Amino acid sequence: MPYADLRSYLAALEQQQQLLHIEEQVKPEPDISAAACAASKLGENSPALLFENIHGYHDARIAMNVHGSWPNLAIAMDLPKNTPLKSQFFEFVRRYQNYPGEVEYRDSAPWQEVVIDNDINLFDILPLFRLNHGDGGFYIDKASVVSRDPSLEDNEQSQNVGIYRIEVKGRNRLGLQPVPAHDIAIHLQRAEELGLDLPIAITIGNDPMISTVGAMPILYDQSEYAMAAALNGQPYPVVYSQYSGLDLPWGSEFVLEGKILSRVREAEGPFGEFTGHYSGGRRMPVVEITKVSHRRQPIFEHLYLGMPWTEIDYMMGINTCAPLYMQLKQAFPEVVAVNALYTHGLIVIVSTKTRFGGFAKGVGMRVLTTPHGLGYAKMVIVVDETVDPFNLPQVMWAISTKFNPDYDLLKIPGLSILPLDPASQPAGMTSKVIIDATTPKAPEEHGHFSQELRDPVTTEAWVGKLQTLIAAAKSGH
Repeated sequence: MPYADLRSYLAALEQQQQLLHIEEQVKPEPDISAAACAASKLGENSPALLFENIHGYHDARIAMNVHGSWPNLAIAMDLPKNTPLKSQFFEFVRRYQNYPGEVEYRDSAPWQEVVIDNDINLFDILPLFRLNHGDGGFYIDKASVVSRDPSLEDNEQSQNVGIYRIEVKGRNRLGLQPVPAHDIAIHLQRAEELGLDLPIAITIGNDPMISTVGAMPILYDQSEYAMAAALNGQPYPVVYSQYSGLDLPWGSEFVLEGKILSRVREAEGPFGEFTGHYSGGRRMPVVEITKVSHRRQPIFEHLYLGMPWTEIDYMMGINTCAPLYMQLKQAFPEVVAVNALYTHGLIVIVSTKTRFGGFAKGVGMRVLTTPHGLGYAKMVIVVDETVDPFNLPQVMWAISTKFNPDYDLLKIPGLSILPLDPASQPAGMTSKVIIDATTPKAPEEHGHFSQELRDPVTTEAWVGKLQTLIAAAKSGH
């Protein structure tokens, strides 16, 4: 069954040997982030980590690498943990099409067990530590942040849940980075146009699906809660907060409620980012927290990110591929699959059937105008439907044999990119490229592609036979 909170998900991971309890005493720095970084180096089956004995913190528990492998993501979708990546992608796409799922309102939540609404000191409440030694401070980097458009009288449908980096700057003061392409940046802009602070809630230690959806580039008018319900296949539980006027996940460990201060900016950063580089310091909005609620003996969930691959590359993988696939299919039914796994989809690989000459370039240009493409997608590679975009040797073969720069390279200058891209100049602006590695189709004619090889006809059957024989040999039968 889908998981309503972090604890039930961790229990499922443990049951399937995908959770390690770290009971020896560890130092917050550098042990916890180093262990999470090390877990990502164990390969595609790496487990989640639960630290239970942390020097300097009484009774604190910290979960890391929770989304940090394909087996963990399969378990989050209630699939067999050995489900192949491509099969997970198409199952995710199938469930995506059940949107909208039902949102279930509940009267109370476990995170209401402990409430602090005066003399808030986040340094006492949260077990904070730096993820990378060059970070400018303590960060919260796996929280789901809830906000609404304040310019709308009936703004329930505008509610957004997103994941943004958050720097702890004082006892109840945070810095938050809203990338301009993200929904919360639109909400903040409209609040500041009205001269208003923007109410928000920061939820930490969430069920696996809302973390997945919070990192997902769905459309502005789509609800993350309704999407989580569609992906789970059952109603998603929320609790309405009279304090902030927002719907909040029922299963969170911590809920921090407050407001983004209108027209206030302070230095934020540097921070070791998913690009494998420090981002530097910038002037960013400021959050004031006025109420903290949490479960008894809460679990603080964190995410290590740095030089890929780390947990963030798994967490923002399939959930970036699937929306892109669905948005492309609306315009181009010929699209077969989309791979946007690498560096949060700064590279997007699309396999498609081709209708006519130049068709693949049109598909590539559509990628650049999707919600994800506007702020990310810097290079789009388009390959034939016979090429598996998740199979990099096949993709490299297509580029090396089908691509001719005189005909197949399209460079588009002066487009937007997230400011964290270290190659952008100025920050937030870049040129983008489309590489057409498809077989030319009339009236486009260049190259000689009439004698492409195909696998022998019984190859797929033999793949299954050999896998069975290898498994039998390993088991000794």
